[in-house]
Amino acid sequence: MPPSRFAVPAEVPGLAARRIAADILDGVLHKHRTLDDQLDGAGAHPGLKTLADRDRALMRRLVATILRRLGTLGHLLSRLLDRGIPTDAPRAQSALLIGAAQILWMDVPDHAAVDLSVRLVQSDRRAAKYAGLVNAVLRRCAREGQPLIDEVKSQNLDIPPWLLARWIGAYGESTARQMALAIGYEPSLDITVKSDAAQWASRLHGETLPTGTVRTLLQGSVTMLPGFTEGQWWVQDAAAALPARLFGDVGGKTIVDLCAAPGGKTAQLAQAGARVTAVDRSPARMARLRDNLARLSLQADDVVTDGAEWPGGGNGGFDGVLVDAPCTSTGTIRRHPDVAWLRQEADIAALTALQKRLLQRAVSLLKPGGTLVYCTCSLEPEEGEQAIASLLAAESGLRRAPVEAGEVAGLSEIVTANGDLRTLPCHLPHTDPRLGGFDGFYAARLVKS
Repeated sequence: MPPSRFAVPAEVPGLAARRIAADILDGVLHKHRTLDDQLDGAGAHPGLKTLADRDRALMRRLVATILRRLGTLGHLLSRLLDRGIPTDAPRAQSALLIGAAQILWMDVPDHAAVDLSVRLVQSDRRAAKYAGLVNAVLRRCAREGQPLIDEVKSQNLDIPPWLLARWIGAYGESTARQMALAIGYEPSLDITVKSDAAQWASRLHGETLPTGTVRTLLQGSVTMLPGFTEGQWWVQDAAAALPARLFGDVGGKTIVDLCAAPGGKTAQLAQAGARVTAVDRSPARMARLRDNLARLSLQADDVVTDGAEWPGGGNGGFDGVLVDAPCTSTGTIRRHPDVAWLRQEADIAALTALQKRLLQRAVSLLKPGGTLVYCTCSLEPEEGEQAIASLLAAESGLRRAPVEAGEVAGLSEIVTANGDLRTLPCHLPHTDPRLGGFDGFYAARLVKS
């Protein structure tokens, strides 16, 4: 029997992944929605459920590559387009970004990248009239794109100007540019293991960092990797794994993790033998923390409330308080490239006010002789060094307990002159740039007299 002329044509392979990538890009760039919101949880894109694992991984890598290289892509397309990117059809903009990113940085044949981007605009009512333009521009990109990028120090384009200027002011021009370069590479997968890091590095085809973190370039769903279901490890950037270690031996001690979710540091403290109270204001994030602890067979008390207002458990004070404070997260741009384009300089003031409230609450929760560890995944001094300087000036009963390089595997470059921790994306260099670097983190250790 001949096929019906009304039959629905089969979906072109790879088109669904690119369509969802375009939707998520639009969510970040035009609706100011975070990647995490669109990829996981209640607000996740409904189409993700229909994608095969391979297509879902492709879509995530595509979106991350575009956001990581957005400044470079904007420069390139402005050179290839006489009248600029069409502003009346967001799907045309997305199609150009998706096509160019594949041509320049991904293992996708040029003809496939062009064809699928053209199909992407053809399937959108407002963008369809730009199909010819997208086709012509992406063909030019395949021929001329790399030389146009080589004309400029493209990594500097991929950090918003206000942020790059701040980093130059805080760290100097050379270091700021090294940071921008490091952020341009796709990051590794960092894992904190319960025990025997060398064995897990072998099983996960990775290597063990001096700090004990296992680092691998394996991609795909982490839930399918060996040891995940058995609760032998959890995902945690190597820099994020350092602050909890600043408490030293926590066996039998009472520690409150004041902004605990999703629970990596809570897990570290519980694994080390502490009696942990995890506090977080988000019910959804706290549910994720409970799930993580259950998988890891670790225990902690949990409280869903605003950490800045929590009165404590009425136990006369804790041996330790960890404040992993909400911040601009500019140190995590390599892993969360949407942060660069969603954050504004004006956000810093509101966040530093919250950090101050959390620190004041943390001091009140400590017993005399107790240890306060404050950390943020921000590269902005206001959220790190300046926050602690202000606290020490206001609280005569606190003193800094300087971190020694020996406590952090001898990595003296991440210990400041004051004895605090400051990791940068360009620290821990490696012959393969994807296996180097830290998230940008700040941490200080204080003791209550």
